[in-house]
Amino acid sequence: MPWFVRENKGIVTPTEFKRETPDGLWYQCPECKTVILTKAHRDNSYTCPSCNHHEQIGSAEYFDLLFDQNLFEELFMNLQSGDPLEFVDTKKYPDRLKASMAKTGMKDAVRVAAGNIEEKEVVIACMDFKFIGGSMGSVVGEKISRGIAEARKRGVPFIMISKSGGARMMEAGFSLMQMAKTSAQLALLSEAKLPYISILTDPTTGGVTASFAMLGDFNIAEPKALIGFAGPRVVRETIGKDLPEGFQSAEFVLEHGFLDTIVDRKELKQTVADLLRMVA
Repeated sequence: MPWFVRENKGIVTPTEFKRETPDGLWYQCPECKTVILTKAHRDNSYTCPSCNHHEQIGSAEYFDLLFDQNLFEELFMNLQSGDPLEFVDTKKYPDRLKASMAKTGMKDAVRVAAGNIEEKEVVIACMDFKFIGGSMGSVVGEKISRGIAEARKRGVPFIMISKSGGARMMEAGFSLMQMAKTSAQLALLSEAKLPYISILTDPTTGGVTASFAMLGDFNIAEPKALIGFAGPRVVRETIGKDLPEGFQSAEFVLEHGFLDTIVDRKELKQTVADLLRMVA
């Protein structure tokens, strides 16, 4: 005879019960594998409290970090790319654009907004890597150029946050033309004696690095950001030599004189505000 007989049905033992964890509740650092609450990660400016890994974030997060009370006026929202070359690779370019728009809720890989940083008015352009790798096409160049022109019109500093794989191959020469266009607008900003702060994040490469990203009055990078023009494999094959350790990291680029400073994201707003008080 058994010692125990279950008389009531529907009673669940611990082995039969599984508690569901809501999606997105936890964040695991890809570097040190530390697991923390997603809210705690967000409150720490999307950096790991254990190893200080800086997670890739987009324009919404940077605007929240920099603008006072996350209040801003978004500019040039309705611009979107055409298909001047009728480009097709694994899919048609218009189809790729539509898929990226649906995935990100954005029209293209950059957003431009005006607002205040510690009561100093600025115009900020911020790139989003999730939109076709943050690639620079005609609309990206146009929105950045218009953002610079808007800063001149308002007589305020311009801030560029770069995060890009480089020029957008689907637009070929039209994409490369954006390097000259944005650089020309920055020259006009300089003539107007208005400050330009360039913030380079992971990754900043290709034609973006070769144009507006490295033209700041102050060039700032986040820790360990990948910064370069061609990829390490291409550079290695071109020069026929092994590359030094840490090649194209923000720390390496700073050591060789192409950056002014590296700033932890948790200190980014205060650093930018201090620079603005110095020069604006």
